[in-house]
Amino acid sequence: MAGQEFGHHLGLPRALSALPLSPLTPGYAHLLATQHAAGLRHIGELFTSGPGLRVLDGVFVPLGARGRRRVDHALLADLGRGTGPTAALANQLAELHRHDPQTLRRVVLYQLIELLQDHPRGQHPDTARSLGVHAEEAAGLAAATRVRPVLDRAQRAAAESLADAWAEHRLRRVRTLLERLPPTGRDPSLGTLRTTLSRRLGHADAALDAARDAERAGDTETATEEYLRVLRLAADDRKALFSLVRIHRPRHDDRAEPLRCVLRPESAVLTWDAAELGVTWRILRLRRTGRGSTEVREVRQVPPDESGTGGAGGIEDRAVPLGSVVRYVALPVRGGRVDGVPLVAREMAVTPEVSELALTDGRERIDGTWRTPPGATEVTVEHTGPDGLTAQLPCGDGRFTAVGLPPGPHRFRVVCHYRTPEGQSVASAGAAATRTVHRWPDPVRTLTGTAEGEGIRFTWTGAEDGLPSEGTEVRLVRWPGEAPLPGTELDASEVPVPLPWSRLDGDGDGEVLCPPPGTHAEVAAVAVLGERAVAGPTVTVEAPVPVTGLSARRQADGQVQVVLDWPEGTGLLTVSWTESDGRTGERAVAAHQYRRQGLRLPVGRGGVRVRAVPAPRASGSVVALPSAAETVLPPDASVAYRLVPAPRRMLRRGKPLIRVTLSSPDPSPDPSAGSSSDPSSDASPEGTGPELPAPVPEFVCVARSGTLRPRGPADGTTVLRIAGAELLELRTVEHELDSAPCPVPYTLRGFLLGEHATSVRLEEPSPATLVVR
Repeated sequence: MAGQEFGHHLGLPRALSALPLSPLTPGYAHLLATQHAAGLRHIGELFTSGPGLRVLDGVFVPLGARGRRRVDHALLADLGRGTGPTAALANQLAELHRHDPQTLRRVVLYQLIELLQDHPRGQHPDTARSLGVHAEEAAGLAAATRVRPVLDRAQRAAAESLADAWAEHRLRRVRTLLERLPPTGRDPSLGTLRTTLSRRLGHADAALDAARDAERAGDTETATEEYLRVLRLAADDRKALFSLVRIHRPRHDDRAEPLRCVLRPESAVLTWDAAELGVTWRILRLRRTGRGSTEVREVRQVPPDESGTGGAGGIEDRAVPLGSVVRYVALPVRGGRVDGVPLVAREMAVTPEVSELALTDGRERIDGTWRTPPGATEVTVEHTGPDGLTAQLPCGDGRFTAVGLPPGPHRFRVVCHYRTPEGQSVASAGAAATRTVHRWPDPVRTLTGTAEGEGIRFTWTGAEDGLPSEGTEVRLVRWPGEAPLPGTELDASEVPVPLPWSRLDGDGDGEVLCPPPGTHAEVAAVAVLGERAVAGPTVTVEAPVPVTGLSARRQADGQVQVVLDWPEGTGLLTVSWTESDGRTGERAVAAHQYRRQGLRLPVGRGGVRVRAVPAPRASGSVVALPSAAETVLPPDASVAYRLVPAPRRMLRRGKPLIRVTLSSPDPSPDPSAGSSSDPSSDASPEGTGPELPAPVPEFVCVARSGTLRPRGPADGTTVLRIAGAELLELRTVEHELDSAPCPVPYTLRGFLLGEHATSVRLEEPSPATLVVR
């Protein structure tokens, strides 16, 4: 209808004549991931954070009051300087803009229309403006949501992967994706893509027919060229690929295999002679399915040899489908197209052997463990003793135990069984290993730990000599993981080195070791004899990290705030305090409680000594406790000040006063008194607690013109300065303001200065009472 066409009412007849159904941008998924990492709803927000983005006749951002600037390669290069997702996104867009300047506008329009169509009020211009679109173009963009077809999730996925499939020459895939998109819509680029696709598929089908005719005539060379021409046009043409594999598969009498494959427990290793320079090898895996069809999967792409000298190539396929019959194909690719005859490997039945086969000898027995390959239906074990007799052994899930074995070598073969696609059972060749049964030491029966100061004494019983000519070593160790159960038989090479803790000389049996702070360990005793060892009992040892940074400060509500550096690895602290009047208290504080709520103690105004020591992490452990951290908090002292209105004198008002008062539990503290290690040693005769432990800080009052309070002692004019010693002696000091320090009105504020300013509370009056008018 005239006047209602999109863009018609804007006076821009070709403003948005093309509404993109697809971004048609290679690597769009990676671009979108980078955009989301940068926290952007659409890439237009990369250029401007506020309203003003124009998209109708190009992507423009505001410039100055009324100007605008086109988003070009120079602007993108400026945004790409630096690090982070935003710079990475700008660099990706700059690369896309260099190849096609229209890509940026196309992606911005695609994302904006998608956001508007997903929004319940997407057809309203206000929604477009909320996305940063210029007010003059908001109505036109909102109209686009009604004109362009709405894509569901599957259609969006097809639209956003279309460019990657086209760039990889997967024409069959491109056709499938285009069939998912609506046939309607104003996207000339998509129409051009459909036309080009139809023409190229016609060429591919014609080459495929010519290849089949040549193959039927016995001309394999011509058939190969035609099949390769098909793959150059449509890299995902299965018929051409299967035909090339059929023609060039290895024969039974071939000694040299162009593509070699070696099976491992959970992977297949491929190697080939990559003599051609500048060739990218595309590795495919063909697998027979139970339905008689062939499944094709791309394993990976191997880039050309960076050294430029050619040589051998190789990869590992860790996603190989175990239990199946597979064949690998290596396609040489140049410029994204197949360029040469593929290398074809022999068919291979995937029946891998067990991995990590390990045998451990014990007293008249051998234990075996292994990792069973996925897909194996059964595992059997054959045992051959020193007498040469072979018998089947029962085995469990990845292990067996052979008991009653005489000394000497014993051979075991572990065989995996698989089910073929035809339902037959196939056995692997088997993984064999040999182990000799030896003599073993007697184990440690008991282990005891006793705290001695900062050290721990370890004593044990058992571990007699295994042989008369050899002595059994008792090794105190710390296992890296869970300690083996007592009596577990081990190889001596598996036993950790002895504890590296410092040793102390002491009287008595055993060893005295000093665990470092922060230790929480299970110390085990292991009996070692030659190459064999037996695990013994364990004892839990703790050496908590001492508390540091302990300090205390009084709060306005009368309680004491305790601050400390929480020791690493400690879950609980025991905090105790002793007040100057002899009262004591104790509290257990958990780490989460301290971090969430802090620690406040209900103490009086007198002096108090606070101690903190880590609590053991586990009950029953042997603990070498560090010295307790402590701090002494002096009696509560505060400095209050206020502005006293000037009294009237005859016909004029007098000058205002500043009254400063020092309050303390001690009625007459001694200014020369120092700190004390014992709060109770300096108690006053009235029993109010120790005297002030340090000089009283200096009081400074500053004035600032206006009604805003000074932010610091240097933010204004100093009107009053009282030394700490004077305030301590007089307790109350009044100072008359001689003259206005600055134009009225002005605001006063007091501060405490000096080394001990944080030890004395400053009680400030209401800011409104400190304004002098």
